Amino acid sequence: MHHTSNKLQSGFTMVELMVALALSMTLSIAVVSVFVNNSHSFTQDDNIARMQDDARHALREIAFDLSMAGHYAELHMPDVVTQDGGLAIGVDCGPAGEVNWMYRTVVPGTDDALSLTAVDNASNADILAAHSCIAAGELLEGTDVVSIKRVVGSQSAVLRNGGIYLRTNGTVGLLYRSPAPGAAAITGDDWEFRPTIYFIRRYANVPGDGIPTLCRKVLNGVGPSMVTECLATGIENLQIEYGIDTNEDGGPDTFMPSPTLAEMQRVVTARVFILARTTDIDTRYDNDKTYSISNAQDFLPDDSFHRRVFSTNVTIQNIRSMNRMGL
Repeated sequence: MHHTSNKLQSGFTMVELMVALALSMTLSIAVVSVFVNNSHSFTQDDNIARMQDDARHALREIAFDLSMAGHYAELHMPDVVTQDGGLAIGVDCGPAGEVNWMYRTVVPGTDDALSLTAVDNASNADILAAHSCIAAGELLEGTDVVSIKRVVGSQSAVLRNGGIYLRTNGTVGLLYRSPAPGAAAITGDDWEFRPTIYFIRRYANVPGDGIPTLCRKVLNGVGPSMVTECLATGIENLQIEYGIDTNEDGGPDTFMPSPTLAEMQRVVTARVFILARTTDIDTRYDNDKTYSISNAQDFLPDDSFHRRVFSTNVTIQNIRSMNRMGL
């Protein structure tokens, strides 16, 4: 008797293969989607974190300089500062025709201090009239500009060649260019003189790059001259409201976004507002908010940048002290 056994063979059917392929594709899409979303979230979180860091750094710099406005070491009255005959003119940055504005602590012929001056919601014409070292088209219009004059916070042990210093004995002061003042120099301590002008530039690195940046003009270098230092990118607006002491009690009685020079003599505090944005767009985000800051025109961006308003309050120590003393 002849017996034949057939071995059964098994495998995937076409339907099973199609189901497995569909499941694999679904899983792959899910994995890729999670990866893309996580990558996008990481990029945007990093972008926003950098915006916040830049804005906080900008606020710290402005707030510290504002708090020290009118600090001339032991001197309380800026009108007792004179200029040494050998002081170089260099590149000035004041109103047209006003030579050596950057060295002046008071308006000539008056006792109005130039420790703190401002241009509110400036246009390019405004800023060219007020500060000749800010080039035409450099300013982002509609933003505030503030200039601050003071000495650095510590006595200078070593003088930087070509630097500008205030020498004071506590009663009078002499502004001079290192290495040495003229023959009529007084005896006293030396403090580096630091006038600074804060403004928002239309670009970060090259004109036309479209990245608004908080910058400042600082007296520095050989000559010396007002050089540009940029602090933070993505800063779209700077607004400052100045607290005026009207009754000489050392506290603010009213806040003004555009005080006169005479009113600036009574400034004791300031509110500083900064509008910051990310430097890169978020393709999944539509910014349809309206930003209202101080007396600036309402801003409706209608784009894909994340933004945030940062603010701080500053006590302007030296002017406040003078007000309390009735000076």
